[in-house]
Amino acid sequence: MTIEIKKSVKPIKYKSAIDKLEDKLEQIKRNESNELIWILEHEEIYTGGTNFNNNEILDKSINFVKTNRGGKITYHGPGQIVFYFVLDLNKRGKNIKKLLTAIEKTIIDTLKDYNITSFADRKNVGIWFKNKSGKIEKVAAIGIKVKKWVAYHGFALNISNNLELYKKIIPCGIRDRGVTNLKKIKNQNYKNIKNILIKNFLLNIKN
Repeated sequence: MTIEIKKSVKPIKYKSAIDKLEDKLEQIKRNESNELIWILEHEEIYTGGTNFNNNEILDKSINFVKTNRGGKITYHGPGQIVFYFVLDLNKRGKNIKKLLTAIEKTIIDTLKDYNITSFADRKNVGIWFKNKSGKIEKVAAIGIKVKKWVAYHGFALNISNNLELYKKIIPCGIRDRGVTNLKKIKNQNYKNIKNILIKNFLLNIKN
């Protein structure tokens, strides 16, 4: 199966990206297009998934949109890699759990390349890191939507984004855990991380 791979340099408006993903989804449903991986950054925005509650917005002045992906409320903005995909699960065993495992493994394996140990937690979806003081902090958020066995949306990995902006919400509805980014965990060069994520994702969705 051929997968189109796009990497955007300039920040993309959230609605524009979702419209393009949904167009691609319809094309795939009609067997008119290849699957897609699209890596980008968003302009600053907060998005709420299908399970979010209004009381998770602490600052009512934020730029907020409701979405149809799974999950709760999160933040997107500069310094964060958003890894979108549109994948035809009709040709991949119709297995959503397998896709989620592939996403988790992709992020964990990629961070291992940078000597960072992270882990998944099925009770609190995402990828997590335990800091030196023992506090568990989220480094990547995951949200998937499936329509007629075509899966889209994806995951967001924090590289150097402004963590203060998470204080305006209860990220992913979780009150007792924090949010971090890779630069805070280990200040090193992450310039090639997009290519490593793509390589690992392609490997993991084949298995």
